[in-house]
Amino acid sequence: MKVERLTLREIRMRLKAPFETSFGVTEERRVLLIEVICDGVSGWGEITAMQSPFYNSETTETAWHVVCDFIAPSIMGREISSAADWSDQLVGIRGHNMAKAGVETALWDADAKLRKVPLWKLLGGTRQEIACGVSLGIRKNPDSLVSQVATELASGYQRIKLKIKPGKDVEYVAAVRQHFPNILL
Repeated sequence: MKVERLTLREIRMRLKAPFETSFGVTEERRVLLIEVICDGVSGWGEITAMQSPFYNSETTETAWHVVCDFIAPSIMGREISSAADWSDQLVGIRGHNMAKAGVETALWDADAKLRKVPLWKLLGGTRQEIACGVSLGIRKNPDSLVSQVATELASGYQRIKLKIKPGKDVEYVAAVRQHFPNILL
């Protein structure tokens, strides 16, 4: 499979509600989408880096730079046998795992399309369905958090991840656990 083109796109997505973590409040996300064209087939990936380096050292800006100036030139026009072999092209690039993962995801998508198999099968998956979870930001009080957990469970989420910070931690988690003693939390 030959990498013919790599296009990086930035979109801005306003969140339905502010998402609060111990790092701050996010109301809008900058998202980097990657499209690779391999043998005429389009594959898509997403770089999940945040705007600021508070979660890890990668950011939207550093990912854009690394993809454009290092990853893309190292794979453009190259022939690779499968998406599983693509990382050999990046041996010299240290770190920047979110940028690399976004490109890798796009290559896996294109590879699956070229082979005419579902991506989950190409990756070796065996399930038709996977348990899905949701990450909930910090709420104003424990009751509003319990209410949001109830809404998400009713929507079908099977795993709940709670963001906490000092002063909004033990009491909040205890309230959720008391109302939902058997959920994956």
